[in-house]
This record gives sequence, C-alpha cells and structure tokens, in this order.
Amino acid sequence: MEVPKFLLGDNTDHPDDIFIIHTEFPRFIINLKNDEIEWFEEFDREDEKELAAETENMVSAATEFYDREMARYEDG
Repeated sequence: MEVPKFLLGDNTDHPDDIFIIHTEFPRFIINLKNDEIEWFEEFDREDEKELAAETENMVSAATEFYDREMARYEDG
C-alpha cells in the first residue's frame, strides 16, 4: 500500500482540533490549532539540532497541505 506523505486526522473527542499526520521520516502528528507536535521517532542530541531547524519547514508544509485539501473540498 502506498501511503500519502500527509493525512488529515479527526477525532470527535477533540472537535476543535485539526490533526495532520506526517507519515515519512521523521513521523509526527501536528495539531494545527496550536502547532503542538507529537513525534513518533526517537532522536539523539545531534538529531535534535537538525530537527529544530527543520521543524518550522515541517509545520509550514503541513499547513500548506491542509490549506490545499480545504480548497479542494470547497471546490468539489
């Protein structure tokens, strides 16, 4: 099975939250409501420095994915 790089997540226990799941390394879930990130990977000290630099790019990419999906939904 081919899994997309980003997936939308929904949960009725959290009706105001918007979850984006990033399925490639480094795997994470971001809540676009507050930009909180939950990582599925373990990182060592060296990785954390690089990860800090890339986190802003990942948040931006997740937000762009969400905006694109919502625009397609509204057009459909």
